[in-house]
Amino acid sequence: MISKRLLLIFTFVCAFTLEGFSQEEELNALFDKPETPSEKNIWNYFTYDMGNVFAGVGYAYSRPLHWQGDDFLRLGGVAAGTTGLFLLDDEIRHSFLSHKDEVPDILLDYGRYAGAPQNNYGLTGAIYMTGLLTKNEKLRRTGVLMISAATAAGFLQQLSKTLVGRARPGAGFGNHHFKPNGGSAAYRSFPSGHAVLTFTTSYAIAKQFDNKWVKGGILAVGLIPGLSRIYEEAHWASDVFLSWAMSAFIVEAIDKYLDRKYDQKYNDDGIAQRKSDFEWNLTFGGNQLGVVFQF
Repeated sequence: MISKRLLLIFTFVCAFTLEGFSQEEELNALFDKPETPSEKNIWNYFTYDMGNVFAGVGYAYSRPLHWQGDDFLRLGGVAAGTTGLFLLDDEIRHSFLSHKDEVPDILLDYGRYAGAPQNNYGLTGAIYMTGLLTKNEKLRRTGVLMISAATAAGFLQQLSKTLVGRARPGAGFGNHHFKPNGGSAAYRSFPSGHAVLTFTTSYAIAKQFDNKWVKGGILAVGLIPGLSRIYEEAHWASDVFLSWAMSAFIVEAIDKYLDRKYDQKYNDDGIAQRKSDFEWNLTFGGNQLGVVFQF
């Protein structure tokens, strides 16, 4: 029943996306921006921002229809990386478990806490409300980006979990066991909700800074929940990697949409203006496997 409802909602969203966002003029005319002094009040800002939250979700879902050469190369790279990790999932799992006792409990606890939807939306909501109440357009825009990206990525990962039905590592069936529409929690490994929400949030926040070390530190914090889920045997490494990639794609898409809707943003002249804030590559060497991020 749950999977049927999710599929029905997803079908509606896709239909709305394809129909409602097919023309650029229609996209820009969906919501009126407060322009005059009398219009610039908290209620009008709120309705405008919430409109952009939902429009951003639709915009992100429609982007694959507009992909070009480089975009498909990135997609191919993510697919290759996910496949490579899929083939090594068992080995990576055993490697993580072999030194789990050495991992500080605070990191594992943080991974569970930060990835919970109520905590994630609590943070994003607090950032947005601060910007709204202070009428700070840069902070409002950041909040809209975070909420819209988390909503788009969160719904997509929930739908994928249900349809794919991959068994979790802790279920004991191995990394090749799938039960589409399985329903039970044991078959909701792919992708990782904790990794999606936390990396979406950290990636969106990191885009607001120009300093590479600050960006790197924020992104590193966003990686912890995904890694902790591997230690907890809740997800495979390939689940987590795809979750990170999906989060980055969605944040980048919505950020480009919001550039057309807001006049001010943090890091307006910095490296956030590049096509992407960072690139990642898989590295192999001996008995080691790594993911290298380039800022």
